[in-house]
Amino acid sequence: MESLLNAAVIWIIIGFILFLLEFVLPGLILFFFAVGAWIVAILCLFIDLSINQQLIIFLISSIVSILLLRKWFSKILWKRKHSTELMEDEFLGKIGKAETAISPGENGKVDFKGTTWQAASEDFIEKGENVLIIGNDSILLKVKSTKKL
Repeated sequence: MESLLNAAVIWIIIGFILFLLEFVLPGLILFFFAVGAWIVAILCLFIDLSINQQLIIFLISSIVSILLLRKWFSKILWKRKHSTELMEDEFLGKIGKAETAISPGENGKVDFKGTTWQAASEDFIEKGENVLIIGNDSILLKVKSTKKL
């Protein structure tokens, strides 16, 4: 029986770690590096590749998959309403909690539904203060202090 730490197994593990990191660091980039690692793992099962060849195949397959498939994949995964409609349904008018201080011109972080979001406000908001979500600019939440309500 071959060693459990042969190249294919290592690349499968690397791919799995990258796949899991995609959930922690969203952006649909690490997923494609996971795919690149899995491509190398499959090739290592059938072909004896040097470490340099493995790394080159990993980088090329990852970058090519990002360039060719990211837009298409994004459309499938996030086939939703426009972001303003999404905000109206899921965020607008809801209460979150400031994880950091927020002031005009200084973005901070807000916890909403167990997820940390970047946030901006025209109010001075202290850490731990409840905030009202009043809008968004892409993934940046626009918030207002609940003290002024």
